[in-house]
Amino acid sequence: MLRPLPLRLAGTGIALPARIVTNEELEERMRLPAGWIERRAGVRQRRWAGLGETNSILGARAARAALAEAGWEAGDVDLILSASGTPEQAIPDTAPLIQRELGLGESGIACHSVHSTCLSFLAALLTAATHGAAGLARRVLIVSAEIGSPALDFSQPEAAALFGDMAAAVAVEVPAADDGLALLAAHWETYGAGAELAELPGCGSRRHPAREDARAEDQLFRMNGIGAARLARRRLPEFLERLRPGLSRGLAGVDLVVPHQASRLGMELLRECGWPPEKIVQTLEEHGNCIAASLPLTLHAARSADRLLPGTEVLLVGSGAGLSLGGVIWRV
Repeated sequence: MLRPLPLRLAGTGIALPARIVTNEELEERMRLPAGWIERRAGVRQRRWAGLGETNSILGARAARAALAEAGWEAGDVDLILSASGTPEQAIPDTAPLIQRELGLGESGIACHSVHSTCLSFLAALLTAATHGAAGLARRVLIVSAEIGSPALDFSQPEAAALFGDMAAAVAVEVPAADDGLALLAAHWETYGAGAELAELPGCGSRRHPAREDARAEDQLFRMNGIGAARLARRRLPEFLERLRPGLSRGLAGVDLVVPHQASRLGMELLRECGWPPEKIVQTLEEHGNCIAASLPLTLHAARSADRLLPGTEVLLVGSGAGLSLGGVIWRV
């Protein structure tokens, strides 16, 4: 049982690449019938990054927006966490690159990456809260900048049509006084038996591009979406009950659901829990699955629509490659 971890949501911000990629463009490229993508993936359009739109550049833009909403200067932050499944480069990790892009390269502010694919933001949120509880950092900036489009495999239309690029940032802090704003519950489960359901096998040491047995297709993402959904459906009810009893059959006191925007099928799995559709915030249609940035993007959308009133209990929940299930209940 999680002891409540005091944490206040101070600001959110997003940064979108300039290029809008329509379903019509992709359906023509992949020779699909008109309307196929929206019917299968639930996506109407997405953004893809172009030259000059790197993870650190987009991430810093989103971070500045979050800092401005929080009323903070960049130097007020104690810790910067990059929460992303698509690093800008292998070494160094993306966090120092975001720090430098923010003009803080000589600041000494601690920063590092948290990589749990689509659940990276959730893992970083827990990291921020535990750092705060330990007295290591009061103000934390979490940045999820995702550019997955270069690794898409267009021989897999369902996956290639699903993903979008963008960055989202969240500024959080430990409240000066106990005002009840806190992470109230958290739970995480991983089933490595499903590791091959979503993978990019190249780029690491096992299938490094410089190895003589390297293949070009190893550098592309591939996904068995139906297999991942089946595994998630089988595990989801018990997972939710361990997060908070009653969640698999209703909202159990939760006011709003901010889910990872996995896919049309993934969103349908949540409605099977008896959660009213109007309580589930969605960004999938306009942005696609933005990997780890989906959760802070959707949190930003809820905040921008004034759906996060003081004291609101928000469920952030999703799945990620691994296969992992993660959830946090946050009184914001």
